[in-house]
Amino acid sequence: MKVKIIAISAGIGLLLSLGACKKKEEAQAPPPAPMANLPQNVMAPKGETQIVVPDFVKGKWKAVKIEILDKASNKKEEVTLNLHSEYQIPNSSLKIKVGDFLPDFKMDSLSITSATNEPKNPAVHITVFDGDKQIFKGWLYSKFPTIHPFKHDKYGLTLIEGIKAG
Repeated sequence: MKVKIIAISAGIGLLLSLGACKKKEEAQAPPPAPMANLPQNVMAPKGETQIVVPDFVKGKWKAVKIEILDKASNKKEEVTLNLHSEYQIPNSSLKIKVGDFLPDFKMDSLSITSATNEPKNPAVHITVFDGDKQIFKGWLYSKFPTIHPFKHDKYGLTLIEGIKAG
């Protein structure tokens, strides 16, 4: 009787071990379609991401307030600059060209825009020239001034706020 129990136990163990060793078949993804029908000379668009000022923002903001820090004297000056204007920093060769203001900056792979007209994430696009040479082109963020800041030996620029029109 003991021999039968041992034999049956061994048989069951053998069956279980064989079943456990079988590799389960996994569903495989179909192979990619051949590329013969695809155009071979298509390329992603080059250049900068497009700035889109939504209709609900256009004309609602007229200027920005920017703080200019003279690092040598540690003197700060707040200036109000109209959108799409230029400003020469006094006693320097630096000129700021103010571009678009977005009160709620939002960016995806194709565009930079504003999600709302509320100043939730204010940003202004500026270009800075030293003489005729462009030394900075980018965004100043009032709530995140250390993200991609304007870097210069003598001057610092910080967006304080946007100024509403009317």
